[in-house]
Amino acid sequence: MLRSGATSLFSDLDVEVVPDAPIGAMTWYGVGGGADFLIRPRSVDALQILTKRCFRSGIPLRVFGSGANLLIADEGVDGIVVMLDGPAFKETRYDRKRDVTLLRAMAGAGLAKMLIDGARRGLGGLTHMAGIPATVGGAIRMNAGGAFGCIGDAVESVTCITKAGQRTTYPAGELKFEYRRTNIPDPIILAATFRLTPGDPIAVRERVKEVFQHKKSTQPLGEHSAGCVFKNPVDPVSEQRVSAGKLIDQAGLKGLELGGAKVSTRHANFIVVEAGATAGDVVRLMDEVCRRVFDHCGIELENEIVVWQREQE
Repeated sequence: MLRSGATSLFSDLDVEVVPDAPIGAMTWYGVGGGADFLIRPRSVDALQILTKRCFRSGIPLRVFGSGANLLIADEGVDGIVVMLDGPAFKETRYDRKRDVTLLRAMAGAGLAKMLIDGARRGLGGLTHMAGIPATVGGAIRMNAGGAFGCIGDAVESVTCITKAGQRTTYPAGELKFEYRRTNIPDPIILAATFRLTPGDPIAVRERVKEVFQHKKSTQPLGEHSAGCVFKNPVDPVSEQRVSAGKLIDQAGLKGLELGGAKVSTRHANFIVVEAGATAGDVVRLMDEVCRRVFDHCGIELENEIVVWQREQE
């Protein structure tokens, strides 16, 4: 738990506080421990003040998005977990600029809802993100994407909150969107603006359906998983990225089980969980997959899934 008196970080702020929050159950895996405090700010000002106080006090601060691509350790996490799911953090606004429409979306806005609304308006630019479960903030942080492109492809600017609690906006020219990472230095992503291109609403909707159907046909979307577990690594010989799922499959690991965790038989870069599974089962299976893939082909896998755990005292 947080040390005595740490509640002064948020006791005077316009926030909802949930102590000992079961955030593991809120992830897509549905396993893992809790958080000392789950904080839901009701305003941007409250979030700014909380961010500044946490960093001044050395208190860990994490942002919980949609719960995909995330695994909570069985012992839980210390510090404060922030969830930006209030109305102030889910707003979206369209602004027509000549032949381009700019969409400003707060960090807590869900990608799926944005895509549906954009398709209804006949706006392309983010259709390649269909089927990716994420909030805007989480997707920006890891430059989420897939075979059809990444979210950074459409970014015009990103607004963040610094460790000092100040707002700052980075235009696209100052940002680097690389494979599953960005160069954003600040702890909180507050909002992003995207460039969307007006088109035929029917064609846009069909493209969204096409991309989603591809994911549905190749990934175990109906099972408890958190998306791709490992990043596609760079082959040291060809110096090109290769499919992590293909490497795992070639190592004969589809269907491999440890406890309640299992390498998906549909897509080898997914680990699915069954009733009674623990976060520890998933972590141990990830470690085993990494070891066996390296033994098989000499390539090291790197986690794409984020694992939160309690810091050592």
